[in-house]
Amino acid sequence: MNLYSPMLARPAPRPFDDPEWVFEVKWDGVRAISYVSDTLSVRSRNNLELLDRFPELEELKTLCEDVVLDGEIIVFSGGNADFQAVALRTQTSEPGDAEKLAATSPATYVVFDVLEVDGVSVIDQPLERRLETLKTRLREGRHVTRSIPVEGRGVEFYEAATKRGLEGVIAKRRTSTYQPGSRSSDWLKIKQVKSCDCVVFGYTPGEGARTPTFGALLLGLYSDGSPVYVGRVGTGFTDEQLRETRETLDGLRVDAPWFDEPDIPRGAVWVEPRLVAQIGYQALTEDNRLRAPRFQGFRHDKPPRLCSMAQVKPERLEDYYRKRDFGATPEPVGGAATGSGNSYVVQEHHARRTHWDLRLERDGVLVSWAVPKGVPLEPGVRRLAVRTEDHPLEYGGFEGVIPEGQYGAGGVVIWDRGFYVPVKWGADKITVVLSGERLNGRYELVKTSGSEKNEWLLFKIGG
Repeated sequence: MNLYSPMLARPAPRPFDDPEWVFEVKWDGVRAISYVSDTLSVRSRNNLELLDRFPELEELKTLCEDVVLDGEIIVFSGGNADFQAVALRTQTSEPGDAEKLAATSPATYVVFDVLEVDGVSVIDQPLERRLETLKTRLREGRHVTRSIPVEGRGVEFYEAATKRGLEGVIAKRRTSTYQPGSRSSDWLKIKQVKSCDCVVFGYTPGEGARTPTFGALLLGLYSDGSPVYVGRVGTGFTDEQLRETRETLDGLRVDAPWFDEPDIPRGAVWVEPRLVAQIGYQALTEDNRLRAPRFQGFRHDKPPRLCSMAQVKPERLEDYYRKRDFGATPEPVGGAATGSGNSYVVQEHHARRTHWDLRLERDGVLVSWAVPKGVPLEPGVRRLAVRTEDHPLEYGGFEGVIPEGQYGAGGVVIWDRGFYVPVKWGADKITVVLSGERLNGRYELVKTSGSEKNEWLLFKIGG
């Protein structure tokens, strides 16, 4: 078998419709080319063997023969691909650790192309023919699935993908050949980019051509009046912006450091927090760093003190974050999904005491109640519902097992989900009309008088 470098995609500014193109989900994971013959090798973009990190992908040997496949390795958390989780697994090569992670954070290999069949390269064939070959040469398994492209409808597909909290889509020309190692205009990546306003607390010295200016700006956001380090940005600047920004920073220098974080390069220069920069980014990592940040410009109309962590991590979720160790629980960190505005979910939660969690999407979070005896199906039945902490939108797709020793330890499965129409939303009374797979009709939540335990009554109205 030949060795192949993966074909790469160029960025595109917006989604589009075109019958000559197909569209696939852009998964947030690790690119991998698999060589399946008498032996199996799964290799990364830099030719690192990944099979020892992802032993569950040995399954490939039972699903196909004598092929070279291209795809993405992802790890799901809360219904979405979790880059933090898959990145952690690439750093683990000890067999015992890899086997343990395969059980607790199993990977899925999403295959989207075939490059070689029975020792013969097919990269010069058009994409649509390669996709037909892939259908016949690969069976799906527990950890291996095949990407299913959508033809022509790129705008609708992009909107559906980003509503689910996915990173974006990949557009591919149907007649395109596979061009190893090339960043071709035949493949385009269209990603959802978020933005936030960050305060500049310092910069790193420049190297090479940037020696006269700076390497990256050190960014922070305020939480309860104190600055929190959220990473650094070094891309997106024009040469003029680099020069002008360095001149401004030289007039703001201070001696005392603002942050003492191990990922801040040595030699950092600190400044008065006067500048506000608009930063584009993909997501917020578990350690509060902006992922793939890019400078978009300065904002001179916004006071630095108004640049809060609530932009990237809603303050309403502080209780949720405080109760969980995301290094141990598979529950979603949140911060990626935008939501539809009126979704709901009911999750059956086998904790110390089995109960059902009712969650209604509201103002960017899932407002939540624990219902010990379940949501009533018939009118006239009243059930206790205890108001709990708000959850991130991504929790609406979460199913899994919360480990022993963690808050809410036990299995979580989705019992029902759908959409609701808010009729009344008050401090002590909420009326909604649910439309889901199991629940349909008008429901009311009424807070019990004088309750200090956030106790509500939940009941169905009418037939």
